[in-house]
Amino acid sequence: MGSGVQIRRINFGLKQKIWTTITIVAVIAIVFGTGLTYYLYEKFYVEKQKETLVMQGVKLQKFYHQALNKEEFKKRVQWTDASSDAKVIFTEDPMVLSAGIPFDELAEKNLITFDERQQLLAGKKVIFIREHPRFHQDILAVTIPLLKKGQLAGALFLYMPLAEIYEPFTSIRIVLTVSLLLLLAVVILLGLKMTNRLIKPLKEMETISQKMSQGDFSKRIEVRQTDEVGNLASSFNTLASSLEAVDHKRREFLQNVSHELRTPLSYMKGYTEAILDGVAGDEKAVRKYVSIIHNETGRMQRLVHDLLDLAQLEDDSYPMRDEPLPFAQLISDVVERFALTAGQKGIKLKQHLDEDIIVNGDSDRLEQVVSNLLDNGIRYTPNEKSIDITLRKEDSYAVLAIHDAGPGISKEDLPKVVDRFYRVDKARSRKEGGTGLGLAIVNQIVRKHHGELTIKSEEGDGTIIAVKLPLYDE
Repeated sequence: MGSGVQIRRINFGLKQKIWTTITIVAVIAIVFGTGLTYYLYEKFYVEKQKETLVMQGVKLQKFYHQALNKEEFKKRVQWTDASSDAKVIFTEDPMVLSAGIPFDELAEKNLITFDERQQLLAGKKVIFIREHPRFHQDILAVTIPLLKKGQLAGALFLYMPLAEIYEPFTSIRIVLTVSLLLLLAVVILLGLKMTNRLIKPLKEMETISQKMSQGDFSKRIEVRQTDEVGNLASSFNTLASSLEAVDHKRREFLQNVSHELRTPLSYMKGYTEAILDGVAGDEKAVRKYVSIIHNETGRMQRLVHDLLDLAQLEDDSYPMRDEPLPFAQLISDVVERFALTAGQKGIKLKQHLDEDIIVNGDSDRLEQVVSNLLDNGIRYTPNEKSIDITLRKEDSYAVLAIHDAGPGISKEDLPKVVDRFYRVDKARSRKEGGTGLGLAIVNQIVRKHHGELTIKSEEGDGTIIAVKLPLYDE
């Protein structure tokens, strides 16, 4: 039998990482600040005390040479000892100096080392911090040599216990410690608040993105801030709205496709069963049924063709040729192809074309644009009416306008006519074989030519569809 150790991974999330980082930085800053405060205190305050002791010693040294007698100097030493924080001792006993101890009762241990005694003999000051041999506490001491005729005649010994020097810092240290602890608590609390403020929208994004992965695009993040996280939340909401719109269009597209295919399929199925069951009767009825099936098959074929065409055009990577084209000639060729269809309804196709206009584009796709627009115009224009086809220059653009004499489009329907499968008169469009994709295809082709499609219409006054394309630029 084998045994294994199961290791559990700790989920150390972004919130914990940020909070931990803030805490570590705060602690480091506080420790550094405390250390710096101690260092500066020792550097400046202790140094200041050293300077004070040296200054007092130098003044007494000068007074030593100015005093009328030793008694006057000793009184000055006693006065200085009593009036200052430092202890001041004067000695002129060479044996005491040899021992390096200013008190006879301290003879058991030298306070001044041999090297320091040599400095005194050379007339130099001696400054040190060392443990006091009697009181067993550190002292700050300054020893000033007193010379007569180049010989060491005595010495001044000034000292202060370090405890007295650091005593003023005790209260400061308590205040500083309490302040630093409060500061640490405040930093941690602010860090937690800031972390929650930062992480909350990110957690909301995580929750909403999981719902989006399951097909629910309705949720949004409440934007409470204007920083980068707020901008990210706004962008996320925009993405969610776009995905919701895409999902809505996808569902609508599937519904439209199934609706468009359901009618011809039901016709084909019904008439096929009638023929197979012998319900059709004579040959004339059979031919009629077969003709209906043929027409519905053709409509399905056109629908599939238009769907594939539209899917290709909506792909940003779909290639589009870019070559100079005499636009008026292209329009005339398309109008000529529709002359027979228009003539059957007695519709006149009136052309007003600027022959000098040249545009950049894909000739096949632009022919498709003109064909779809003319097909729509002829389909909706009543018999014995006319369609005006105009091509003119407008600044650096060519504008093709097709004005039919149809029933027009209501203001409610006008913004939707370029949508897939949208029909103003659904029954009439299906009867006449339209797929409801013509204007959607036209719109995509015009957009890929960096142009603009505009539609103006009023009920009872026909429709004007204008295509604006950039002129050929040499």
